[in-house]
Amino acid sequence: MQPLQVIRSKTVVMASTNIDTDQIIPARFLTVTTKEGLGKELFADWRYDAQGNPNPNFVLNQPQSKGSQVLVAGKNFGCGSSREHAPWALLDFGFRAVISSEIADIFKNNSLKNGLLPVVVDEATHAWLIGNPGADVTIDLSTNTLTLPGERRIAFAIEAFARYGLLNGVDELGYLRSKLADIERYEAARGW
Repeated sequence: MQPLQVIRSKTVVMASTNIDTDQIIPARFLTVTTKEGLGKELFADWRYDAQGNPNPNFVLNQPQSKGSQVLVAGKNFGCGSSREHAPWALLDFGFRAVISSEIADIFKNNSLKNGLLPVVVDEATHAWLIGNPGADVTIDLSTNTLTLPGERRIAFAIEAFARYGLLNGVDELGYLRSKLADIERYEAARGW
């Protein structure tokens, strides 16, 4: 997992509400156990027509979306079934953060464990972002702030351990492994 501190990017807006994990990555693509290549299948049923050709009307297929690292999504993003493939696909496509006024808990937890930053903002900020696609934003995880054009700063909350993991590019297992010497000393002192 890559460390994440600051993201500077234009936004891509998908204003639909209740975008579920099956829309993010359809179930037929869940047979893989690796993250690589899933970005090609991100929103597959919306991005491609029945013949597999890119839908030019879908936002991720439009030139202004290329290179964006921040997805602004409608309310209740990531609802539905739990699947790590959803944040994997978003990351493989190039996104580093998702912003919404509401992000489903299971999706949020899977995202944090895999290096995708879920940012929950208030309704007014969310409405501004939805209404201003392509806005230049800065997300600073070291200060837990989202900066909008005009230097307007919005604070967002993130659980402390998840924040530590993202800042340091380490997941739960990686964190435990970094404490191996301490664990071995503890066990040795107890005769285990």
